[in-house]
Amino acid sequence: MAKPNKKGPVRTVQISCLQCKTPIFKYRKGGKGALVKCFIERIVEDHTTQPCHCPGCGQEFARETMIRGTPAYKIIGGKVHSK
Repeated sequence: MAKPNKKGPVRTVQISCLQCKTPIFKYRKGGKGALVKCFIERIVEDHTTQPCHCPGCGQEFARETMIRGTPAYKIIGGKVHSK
């Protein structure tokens, strides 16, 4: 399968923790579906200190994985909110 486009989409979304409302990422998201995965190369601003853990409450919101040969975070359902 093809790798995701490096430049990616122009539209950015703010991703925050659902439990404590702390901002986690600013991410260039493509499409209008639910947030299932975040390619690391598309993250514009990263507020986390420890990968895949919320900086506010410390809860794990994603798992590190490889998708189409590119490192990504696979989001755990119901842990984050994007707008």
